Amino acid sequence: MGVSGPIRVVVAKPGLDGHDRGAKVIARALRDAGMEVIYTGLHQTPEQVVDTAIQEDADAIGLSILSGAHMTLFAKVLELLKERDAADILVFGGGIIPEADIPLLKELGVAAIFTPGATTVSVVDWVNANVRQPAA
Repeated sequence: MGVSGPIRVVVAKPGLDGHDRGAKVIARALRDAGMEVIYTGLHQTPEQVVDTAIQEDADAIGLSILSGAHMTLFAKVLELLKERDAADILVFGGGIIPEADIPLLKELGVAAIFTPGATTVSVVDWVNANVRQPAA
């Protein structure tokens, strides 16, 4: 993983969920904050998301999930990253995710979950603070 240049984030909409406004808003906010954003579009499989992240040398993957399949989709992405020796790519997400599931997702290895009402500033600040620390 390169440590020079802007933070690279893959923003993805895995699964069958067809609502991508939130993902596009986050992608734009991250881009406006100086990050390189690769938006994968709708209906991505976990395999496609991980392939894109590895090919693009991403520092992080942001998953937007509104479909209710968050436990399965996050788990699969994290599992694939481990299998492909890419577990250093940080995974965060947002969407319609019940409070009760957030600790379970964090146990799986999801770095952060942003629920509806989270501001774009809070997401940008979190990515800047957590994704890659510049070499001292």
